[in-house]
Amino acid sequence: MPRNLLPVLKPLAAVTTGLVLAAGLSGCSGASSADENAKTVTVYSADGLKGEKGDGWYDRVFKDFEATTGIKVQYVEGGSGEMVQRALREKSNTQADLLITLPPFIQQADGKGLLQRYVPAGADKVDGGAKSPDGTWTSVVNNYFGFIYNKKELKEAPKNWEELLDARYKNKIQYSTPGVAGDGTALLIKAMHDFGGKEAAMEYLRKLQANNVGPSSSTGKLAPKVDKGELLAANGDVQMNHAQSRTMPNLGIWFPGTSGGAKPSSFGLPYAAGLVAHAPHSANGKKLLDFMLSEQAQKQVSEIGGGFASRTDIKATDATAVELAKLMRGVEVFQPDWMDIAKNLPQYVDAWKSATKN
Repeated sequence: MPRNLLPVLKPLAAVTTGLVLAAGLSGCSGASSADENAKTVTVYSADGLKGEKGDGWYDRVFKDFEATTGIKVQYVEGGSGEMVQRALREKSNTQADLLITLPPFIQQADGKGLLQRYVPAGADKVDGGAKSPDGTWTSVVNNYFGFIYNKKELKEAPKNWEELLDARYKNKIQYSTPGVAGDGTALLIKAMHDFGGKEAAMEYLRKLQANNVGPSSSTGKLAPKVDKGELLAANGDVQMNHAQSRTMPNLGIWFPGTSGGAKPSSFGLPYAAGLVAHAPHSANGKKLLDFMLSEQAQKQVSEIGGGFASRTDIKATDATAVELAKLMRGVEVFQPDWMDIAKNLPQYVDAWKSATKN
């Protein structure tokens, strides 16, 4: 096995739709003037949990939450890094109540003082590696990094990273932007793990650039292109892509290794939620976070959301849960050092930019 730059700490066990707000939420300077008693809660989230046709986990949870509490969910979606940067810009006039991103962006948000401590009901059932030690964030849906390919065009998944360098993939590969999208950042982490370090990973990504269409700020936009055959392969994550495959029959999920001996592998990439510091509707944010970790909502994660429940006491047996378990069988799961990555991510992204510039 190649030497890992990122240490393996331990193996892991393998609405009504709310309003999608645009510029109206961007505030001016000064403290938020929102009514703390208003029956609303605003969620800034990475994409992947809201269905293309209103049939995703968020859609169900938000609808049930609104029916139960009378509190309307206002929803803003983007890449993980994009959501953190937006919350940071609004720090003097906070608009969001909950921030939900993939790692290492939730750790970055915490480090920038964007989150406040709140331990939701049910958090005691969440594995220690999927929540903050100081209670500033908790995973609401577990997930794993992966890739997708077009099953109709390729017949079988690519064997490894190196196969993507073949001329048949010219202008048929695209991956989301590291430092902007959570899954794009995950691709960088996976490459460094598989190739044994930053320099080797960047050399590979430099070569891959010959076949790469170009950056994408959103990973979720890549799956439709793969399904239609515009792309043959792209990055993604298991939860989002499995959910998308219900309406995109040509999507296949795979996990690359290397021709040099690295086995097909993945790592946990949970949707982690934190209560925003100085949230305009803090009490409502707490209620929604509690609701997301409730037994009812967690039991719906696999069947509706195509993901893995965060609570370890939820043992899903539905057909989707069985399919997910089969998909992950034989995949080596490693644990990145998220604190190290959060600290050094700018350096890694700069190295990627340098390696892939024209």
